[in-house]
Amino acid sequence: MDQLVFEDLNISTDIKRAIIDIGFEETTPIQSLVIPKVLDGKDVIGQAQTGTGKTAAFGIPILEMVVPADKRVQAMILCPTRELAIQVAEELRKLSKYMKKIKILPIYGGQPIERQIKSLKKGVQVVIGTPGRVMDHMRRRTLKLDGVNIMVLDEADEMLDMGFREDIEYILNYVPPERQTLLFSATMSKVILGITKKYQKNPKLLKVAHHQLTVPETHQIYFEVKEKMKLELLSRLMDIHDIKLALVFCNTKRRVDRLVRDLQTRGYFVDSIHGDLSQRQRDRVMSKFRRGKIEILVASDVAARGIDVDNIEAVFNYDVPNDNEYYVHRIGRTGRMGKKGCAFTFVSGKEIYKLRDIQRFTKTKIEQQRIPTIHDIKQNKTDLLLEKVKTTIDENDLEKYTHMVEKLIELGYNSVDMSAALLKMIVSKEN
Repeated sequence: MDQLVFEDLNISTDIKRAIIDIGFEETTPIQSLVIPKVLDGKDVIGQAQTGTGKTAAFGIPILEMVVPADKRVQAMILCPTRELAIQVAEELRKLSKYMKKIKILPIYGGQPIERQIKSLKKGVQVVIGTPGRVMDHMRRRTLKLDGVNIMVLDEADEMLDMGFREDIEYILNYVPPERQTLLFSATMSKVILGITKKYQKNPKLLKVAHHQLTVPETHQIYFEVKEKMKLELLSRLMDIHDIKLALVFCNTKRRVDRLVRDLQTRGYFVDSIHGDLSQRQRDRVMSKFRRGKIEILVASDVAARGIDVDNIEAVFNYDVPNDNEYYVHRIGRTGRMGKKGCAFTFVSGKEIYKLRDIQRFTKTKIEQQRIPTIHDIKQNKTDLLLEKVKTTIDENDLEKYTHMVEKLIELGYNSVDMSAALLKMIVSKEN
């Protein structure tokens, strides 16, 4: 099926505004499949890897269906780890940015339970929790599930691998039977199928194919970098590797436009391609890029479809992609036709967790490197210049220039001093 544009979904203006702020342009495959079915009241089994956008796939319908005036817990999301519970809660908070009366709470072990009890007493509509801590609250009667009308088991295979089957069943037995139940898992084992049979009503199996990484010629590197240093790092890498043709990906159109302005200010030949361009404008930009009139093309994921240029030397993930499969599509645009290519990913703050998901998804090791210094750039330029000098000597077409050198030798200058002076002139000109 075709992927949907969020604007076309039957969801509130508040959620659409939040989606624009986050920078999502269109749904991922799992979101295209799941969101309409959940909004239609169906039970769902979603088979998808981590990092394919499944949190928004269940999060958007949950927020759409929550009744703000009802202070009871209306949605319960079970996760295998505290890290995932926090991650899911953060994404739901971003999606509910303009829905001020909806309260979201992650509950997990390792955090003082009194703080969680205090929040629950004030009224929470959406709870995201690990099985152990959820059961702890149930036994204390600080968490009541009688108002739950939508139940989510996130990464069900992970929860079962961690021995949470009895805990999951204990919790499910306390949730009203007329609820809607959503289950997400990367794999479908007999145990999971047994749970779906027992606790779901005619569930729709919605499956997203796992695409393997097939870009062996691409050297994958990442840098941990502060957001405000990303522009400088991009400039340094362009210079140190002497890159003539690069493709840079940002997660939103707004980021694309801002980066293009910043790179133009630094003197780069740069242009953009994103969803606001007409087909004629896109064709014109791509023609300039293919002919080398643009050295850097900055793109959003949606607009980048159809970019088919064989000589791209490097792909830069200026932002870590929201969907693991976007990473595969992005870096597959370099290292083509048997040529070597580089993929550089800029990781800022908590994006390191997204990168770990990408490595698991692609079954590939992405090498971490330190940020190159100004000294590294100068040294690299010197090395490149010396290589050019060697190549020029080997080409042996120097007769005209040899006569000029001989005249200077007759005036008492030696060849070492002359070479050093010429190199000084070239280096000074380049810097």
